[in-house]
Amino acid sequence: MALSSKVFLSTTNAPIPIIRNSLNIKNPNQLIPSIPLEHFDYRSEHANKLEAFKRIFREVGEDHFEGLAMIDAIQRLGIDHHFQFEIENVLQKQYILACTNGGHNHDLHEAALRFRLLRQEGYFVPAGVFNRFKDRKGSFRHELSRDIKGVMELYEASELGINGEDILDEAREFSSQILREWGAAEVNHLSGKAIRDTLDKPYHKSLSRFTARDLLTTNFQSTNGWINILQELAKMDFNIVQSLHQNEIVRISNWWKELGLSKELEFARDQPLKWYICSMACLTDPSLSEERIDLTKPISLIYIIDDIFDVYGTLDELTLFTQAVDGWDYAATDPLPDYMKICFKALHDITDEISHKVYKKHGWNPVNSLRKAWATLCRAFLVEAQWFSSGKMPKAKEYLDNGIISSGVHIVLVHSFFLLGHGLNIQNVELIDNDPGLISSTATILRLWDDLGSAEDENQDGRDGSYVDCYMKEHPDIGVESVRQHVIQMISNSWKDLNREFLSRNPLPLSFAKASLNIARMVPLMYSYDENQCLPSLEEYMKSVLYENIPMKTPFRNATLP
Repeated sequence: MALSSKVFLSTTNAPIPIIRNSLNIKNPNQLIPSIPLEHFDYRSEHANKLEAFKRIFREVGEDHFEGLAMIDAIQRLGIDHHFQFEIENVLQKQYILACTNGGHNHDLHEAALRFRLLRQEGYFVPAGVFNRFKDRKGSFRHELSRDIKGVMELYEASELGINGEDILDEAREFSSQILREWGAAEVNHLSGKAIRDTLDKPYHKSLSRFTARDLLTTNFQSTNGWINILQELAKMDFNIVQSLHQNEIVRISNWWKELGLSKELEFARDQPLKWYICSMACLTDPSLSEERIDLTKPISLIYIIDDIFDVYGTLDELTLFTQAVDGWDYAATDPLPDYMKICFKALHDITDEISHKVYKKHGWNPVNSLRKAWATLCRAFLVEAQWFSSGKMPKAKEYLDNGIISSGVHIVLVHSFFLLGHGLNIQNVELIDNDPGLISSTATILRLWDDLGSAEDENQDGRDGSYVDCYMKEHPDIGVESVRQHVIQMISNSWKDLNREFLSRNPLPLSFAKASLNIARMVPLMYSYDENQCLPSLEEYMKSVLYENIPMKTPFRNATLP
């Protein structure tokens, strides 16, 4: 969104920005390569090796540090969905250790790794565990700078801080400074790359399947005899899951074609691949194939309704459309243009379809919650349309409060909650219906990241407004760079809010909390525009995850387990 001094020029953004012409794909089927037969040939071998490696994990996990190192490797290679039971068993023991004597108290690498892995799985470990690494003046000890692995892990751990944990802010400042110094010293290529990746793509704020790509092709030199075997297992798994995603894209493309909205609504964006990317990032477990496909459907409607409010509808029509959605009354669309009637019918049918599936699978009918979510979104869209029509520039807080809703994040996460089907009870549904912190914090991160870019939207007149513009209008004495730094700090605080909600998520289930985190993790890919208003990071993500498989250097069957 962009504002001028006279008029509010445009309105909302959908959860995923526009992927420019290089990946403006109308027929994803054309880009999907033939699925290599060897992917299927080694499925049974993959299963056998997986079971064998689980036995190794159970043995290695008895060692305090080796258990942590193996969990870290499994997660970074993107195959933790196979080891949830084993990981939980190890972490329960590690949590007891952390709550008693903290393990090897003076080993920074181990202490920071334990802290991060436990917090990532929802265990609250006090940040005070790092006090032992400070000197008498209250600063982190200078000699720690020689422990590069420990400092890297300290930086990673600092990303899981919450507001008020000053020691983690200090840890981040200390470790980032040391890492930048090491990076500038031009250490060997692999170490230098590892340092840059830690600074640029900390694990907690990254999509592991994207970052796993580099690790899958890295030549590990480690004393851990199991790491190369685990890497080969991860390569097989990556290719198998990639084939699954390719098939899901075909199904989404066929669904969109059969739905016929692209023919009925000539203005409709015809980008099923782009819509699917958000579902794939949000719901990462390979077993959630049907859920990813179903989640893509409401995401497509966010885009279409967004365009109706941004470009095509008059204010009177948009008001009537919002009233129809609010009352969930098809008859109320009678005075509206045909394209709005068609859109409302698609919204009605997809909502009923998903509600029926959730009820059949999980025994809970979410139709009222889904209808409420759509009505809330349309009301937020309408507010922005009214700003545009009146030429009113909202106050920064007013803009952000509404923009959190118009981001569409709550639509994605409300649907995700019901599709996952965990913790379906009256208490949790009431929480989900009222924009809990897991949703609002994620939406704030997305909205502010988007506004930092202020990129022109595709196929829309004018520019999108931003929190930056609203804030500068209120504070004309503050320069744009100072405001941008203010917004960056707001994003950092919102991540701390999200971390707090994740760690105190009860009674909401862990699966939903992780889905919320995944949406926030995808945001930098979604809004890191280059000078050509393209999204190179997102395009690289799509290319590496969907279309480039991992070559197997040696036949896996020849590898032996230690």
